[in-house]
Amino acid sequence: MAVGSLAFRQTLDWLARTKLRDRQDVLTKARIVLLDTLACAVAGLQEAEPAALAQRRALSSPGAISWPGSPRMAPDSLAFVGAIAACWHEACEGLARAHGRPGLHAAPVAFALGRGQNATLGDILESLVWGYEIGGRAGEAMRIRAGLHVDGTWGLFASTAAAARMFGLDVAHTEQALATAACQVPTSLYAPVAAGRTARNTYVGHAAMLGIHLAEAAAAGITAPTEAFELAGRALAGDSKIDSWEWAPTGEFVILEGYIKPFAAVRHVHYGASCAMARYAKTATTDAIQGLTLRTYAEALTYCGNRAPRTPIQAQFSLTHGTAFALQAGTLGPEAYDAKVFSSPEQKRLEALIELVADPAITDRGASLEVRTTTGVEKYQVSSVPGDPDQPLTPDDVRHKAITYMSGSLGDIIASQIAGAILDGPLDAPLTLPSL
Repeated sequence: MAVGSLAFRQTLDWLARTKLRDRQDVLTKARIVLLDTLACAVAGLQEAEPAALAQRRALSSPGAISWPGSPRMAPDSLAFVGAIAACWHEACEGLARAHGRPGLHAAPVAFALGRGQNATLGDILESLVWGYEIGGRAGEAMRIRAGLHVDGTWGLFASTAAAARMFGLDVAHTEQALATAACQVPTSLYAPVAAGRTARNTYVGHAAMLGIHLAEAAAAGITAPTEAFELAGRALAGDSKIDSWEWAPTGEFVILEGYIKPFAAVRHVHYGASCAMARYAKTATTDAIQGLTLRTYAEALTYCGNRAPRTPIQAQFSLTHGTAFALQAGTLGPEAYDAKVFSSPEQKRLEALIELVADPAITDRGASLEVRTTTGVEKYQVSSVPGDPDQPLTPDDVRHKAITYMSGSLGDIIASQIAGAILDGPLDAPLTLPSL
């Protein structure tokens, strides 16, 4: 058996043998990922485009379930819309080793199918974990070539695995669903981000909906060759040869390494923004700043080197925008992408001052910010930020973030009840959310 096929099969066998109800650490992290993704979706659905899309899907694909505050629709459409909304503000989770977001691809599927089947909270969390563990490993093994965006590529494996688990497929049928996914894994472009267009957000929605359909196809008996796993890896990498197939060993839950974002921006932006926040804590005024140099790791510049962004999605992928905003606000939330920010003279001035430097001395993640003022030079440096393994967000941190993201549309009481239902609800009872 080829190395890719063996890796997928061994991980599926391990997950099938594992009694997840005995792993409270894993289920606690799954609760956090589910709540954070749901809260991001609720916030995203308040924006014009996701809200309009939800209305259209409710008409063309009617059903009985909804995201809190959204119209009701069928489960596959709910996963599609929710995944798109969850990444709208770029505030959802990620996994550094995968260079992407397995939870974002798995959680909407687990939630939508779980709600559609009136599944227990425990079953929804297990579905999420299966998707995360398969997707996170696929992300590490299947690196993408230049010009692509990671969302919707190997994330399809996360969505498919989550759906297969929720449908109760055995290992053999789940493997076939994943192999079918490998035969058609998308190669989504980075181009919309560079152009400031929101088509990028549809990548995750497509993977969520397609993953559900592929799990159904496998359950119906449709099959695919398992050598497609390595062929898919070569197609994504743009190389006929893969030197290594990095794959976390069985027994290690990569979900425990996953980060939850405290800030609304691509993770690469958080390090420079954190340096700026350290400066804000010292002084909130920026009028004396005459020059800025941000040094960070090369990958951050590759994905987030957008200068003078004109739209929210460009700004979410902009080291300079996030750093300039954090220098003035001391934080980086969805408000960083309001129209008034793009027209702010001081935002424009600070953003233009920032010199970006790829620092080879930063071998992992991190950043340093040099601030030159009328009175001297200040230096700020971070090697990790909240959400990283050495600074994990606690359940209470995520509860606070989720309530903040949901309360604008649902109110504090409903938002708190939703957070409590997911973080504290019993595993062996259906997930019950407050009626709206």
